[in-house]
Amino acid sequence: MNQRKILLVEDNPSDIALTKRALSKSRIVNELIVAEDGREALDFIFAKGNYEGRNVNDLPALVLLDLKLPKVDGLEVLRQIRSDPRTTKLLVVILTSSKEEQDLSAGYELHVNSYIQKPVNFSQFMDSVEQLGLYWLALNEPPPSYTS
Repeated sequence: MNQRKILLVEDNPSDIALTKRALSKSRIVNELIVAEDGREALDFIFAKGNYEGRNVNDLPALVLLDLKLPKVDGLEVLRQIRSDPRTTKLLVVILTSSKEEQDLSAGYELHVNSYIQKPVNFSQFMDSVEQLGLYWLALNEPPPSYTS
């Protein structure tokens, strides 16, 4: 069985480092793949560009998706994930600093699994990442097509 990966789609180096630290602190040992823009995330998921040749069926167990991204924004990434039959059930959690009600509504209209606003406070951010990692990777039962 392949180790279940986490795809972190985030362009802020500080948030990338904090997320890595929070996952490590909570003993979540899943491999973390970081995509720093929406295009890179889509290339990873659909095995294109720099990820051509990667097994497209080896999907991440969880996608942590920021909304405000260069090249392709987070909502468009989510739209493309949900529009492809191979990835329609992929677990996607929006993890963003956006407080915009329209972003929240659009995320749920595109069938995001969860929407979490990033806490500004360091310890709250660490706690949030730890809790979401434990919930989505340890407690939650993934869709049947994603179990090996």
